[in-house]
Amino acid sequence: QVQLVESGGGLVQAGGSLRLSCAASGSIFSINVMGWYRQAPGKQRELVAAIVGGGNTNYADSVKGRFTISRDNAKNTAYLQMNSLKPEDTAVYYCNADIATVVRGPHYYVRYWGQGTQVTVSS
Repeated sequence: QVQLVESGGGLVQAGGSLRLSCAASGSIFSINVMGWYRQAPGKQRELVAAIVGGGNTNYADSVKGRFTISRDNAKNTAYLQMNSLKPEDTAVYYCNADIATVVRGPHYYVRYWGQGTQVTVSS
């Protein structure tokens, strides 16, 4: 059983910062990509940022220069540092990860999702 647990969401004023964490636990063999998505009311879920095991990153244009994704492979944890937050960043933020488990072996990756954490930016 694999679980992703997000933390760090909350209410912040425009211009402020938040740091989200996503911890993966369970019978994990390895983790490939870890990413953050967000979904605002009435909108589709969109990619915010992603990071592979080697450290290469990818960002949505709307967050480049303001958000930074990182990961601690030893802790199976990804982070999203969000600076200069804007009201349009308000959304539920979801973590995901492509994980190979001990049971299925090193070549079979499954995408897991966290439960989401609310980020609200007031103007």
